[in-house]
Amino acid sequence: MTWTKVCDKSEIPEGSIKKVWARIGGGIPIAVAHHKKGFVAIPPVCPHLEEPLEESGLVMGCKLTCTKHLWSWDLETFELQDEAELPLKTYDVKVEGSNVMVYVTEQLEYNFDEDEDIDENTFFDDDDDDDDEW
Repeated sequence: MTWTKVCDKSEIPEGSIKKVWARIGGGIPIAVAHHKKGFVAIPPVCPHLEEPLEESGLVMGCKLTCTKHLWSWDLETFELQDEAELPLKTYDVKVEGSNVMVYVTEQLEYNFDEDEDIDENTFFDDDDDDDDEW
């Protein structure tokens, strides 16, 4: 494939993340985050539980946090931060003039365990049943 324009850089203010589409085939969804040192392009969902990053992603400085379960990544080094257990997949990205360009050869996706059923109400429960002490 080749470099493709996904948006104008003015569409994504610093400290934000937006879902865009690469016009390849039927369209490939991509999340573009604008951090203090530039732009990154990643799949549009958190690798943890498919949470849409456009809705739950928080960009502060060079850090992206999925606020659903507090997984975080350094957007400059791509090191895992805080609770994160899986790395982000990334597309190459560059800015030409006012255009944010992404190099797409295929759609990047995460492998989610279809059988994993997590009760959102007890996700942070430590299961030591000490709730009666409060």
